[in-house]
Amino acid sequence: MKASNVKFRPLRRPGLLCLLVVATLCPSAWGQESRQKQDRFKPQPSGQSGIEPNAPGIIVSPNEDHRIGPGDVVEIQVHMAPELSSTSRINSDGTFLMPYLGRIRAQQKTSDELADEIAGKLRGEYLKSPIVKVVIRQIYSHTFFIQGAVRRSGVYQVEGRPTLLELLTISGGLADNYGTTAFIIRRLKPKTPDPAPTPETVEQTDAKTDPKEDSAPTDVAQESSSGKVSFEMLKANIAGLLKGNFEQNMVLEPGDIVNVPPSDVFFVAGEVREPGSFPLKEGTTLRQAISLAQGTTAKAAGSRGVIYREDGHGQRQEIKVDVDAVMRGREDDLILAANDIVIIPNSSLKSATLPVLNAFGTGVAWAVGGRLPGR
Repeated sequence: MKASNVKFRPLRRPGLLCLLVVATLCPSAWGQESRQKQDRFKPQPSGQSGIEPNAPGIIVSPNEDHRIGPGDVVEIQVHMAPELSSTSRINSDGTFLMPYLGRIRAQQKTSDELADEIAGKLRGEYLKSPIVKVVIRQIYSHTFFIQGAVRRSGVYQVEGRPTLLELLTISGGLADNYGTTAFIIRRLKPKTPDPAPTPETVEQTDAKTDPKEDSAPTDVAQESSSGKVSFEMLKANIAGLLKGNFEQNMVLEPGDIVNVPPSDVFFVAGEVREPGSFPLKEGTTLRQAISLAQGTTAKAAGSRGVIYREDGHGQRQEIKVDVDAVMRGREDDLILAANDIVIIPNSSLKSATLPVLNAFGTGVAWAVGGRLPGR
């Protein structure tokens, strides 16, 4: 059989060969790019009529429609009347300015209610059968803040009035080091000063004889004009809430700041197997602390244990405790406080005797070491 005279010549365009190889080995890259372009123009489902589906950070409540508030951005669309269509931000007084109609009050109204009101004002004089659509582009009136020991702290826009448990769930749940108490910081509404006095009120004021009554309106006016912002602090027991005590499940108000501090800790040091810091749960005792530290070592002088504790004035107290007696149930257990430092000292006698006992075996050393008296 004759050998073939076909000669293989090298490809003159190596770039074309590389392009073909990439296209053959990575067809998913081309498909993914095309799918991304298609998804970019794919309509997204809307959680509620009247709210822009792609509005960021909006948690739609299935129980009630969103009611417009100050700071929200609304778009008014009037069919066949583009000169009346506009996008406006709601002012602090709950109103916005609309062409032809002037100032419209939108606060505490749903998008459908506002659309019906605008259509009613336009009907007859400007349009025969107006068709109005109100779209909420951005929600700022239902802002809630959460920080601390949660998985996703930040600012959330939530319709309606969520509860503490719902906001904790929206933020991804509690972190591993969460404390037992949640603090809700709520801004108090400023006191409005009394209206300007009329001649009739001036006469009534002159007729008063009690000087305290005359000075009261002046104090209120000074507080409102000072510009100071006042807050109140509310507390909720998270440990009780998670155990079914729903009285702690407070209803939040827009603007509330929820802070979940990390849990308090205590420290165990000295002759324990696993020294370190441990989270302090409500009711944690000394016996539990020693157990968390995997118990004492053979060289421990448990009868000379010490707990260092700071009082409310920053002064450190030294509490002597017989840890061995507590662990054996001979003395009452102690409840630890935040930042307590439990020290288990070393026994010099046990340290000197332990190498000799180790020669007879580890088990003998541990058995005898636990009965050696401390000094």
